[in-house]
Amino acid sequence: MSTQPFKLLLASSSPYRRELLSRLRIPFECASPDIDESQQADETPEQYVGRLASEKAQALRQQYPHHWIIGSDQACVLNGAAVSKPGNRETAIRQLKQASGNKIRFHTGLALFNANTGESWSLVEPFDVYFRQLSSDEIEHYVDIEKPYDCAGSFKAEGLGIALFTALEGRDSNALIGLPLIGLVDLFKQAGIDVLQLAAAQ
Repeated sequence: MSTQPFKLLLASSSPYRRELLSRLRIPFECASPDIDESQQADETPEQYVGRLASEKAQALRQQYPHHWIIGSDQACVLNGAAVSKPGNRETAIRQLKQASGNKIRFHTGLALFNANTGESWSLVEPFDVYFRQLSSDEIEHYVDIEKPYDCAGSFKAEGLGIALFTALEGRDSNALIGLPLIGLVDLFKQAGIDVLQLAAAQ
């Protein structure tokens, strides 16, 4: 590691990602990258989120030239089609009706970028959510209670959304919320950074 003070930046304005990253007990700053998030032709969801995570991290290099920058992006897929943030009650209900009895796969791209050297490390974390058979009443009750309009898939796994599932499958449930911490610690390790040592130094 460099003798320079360790500076960490989360390239996101998401309060969910901020809360997750704070669990590592390493001070960090946040900033929103300005990039084109259009999906390219013939780009798979895995390729898409992997590319965007890296682009988000690298987009902030000029403003934060001495930081380690974390970029992340997420896509979820149901029946082969991408599922977006619903934005409103009607769309949330429709998404959950489609998910009922089905599986949604989340792909979370993660990138760790050293703005000082230009080195980067990245991964794409898969995670599967299996839904119970849900009645219209159950779906409407859930949506009205939790209002998951800013969450892809129309649920909050860290909240009441857990009542919608039969199973979760993957190595890190934090990936559902947008920042797979196990994978992030792996990337730090690949970069020669000991997360526990950093946290202990605070």
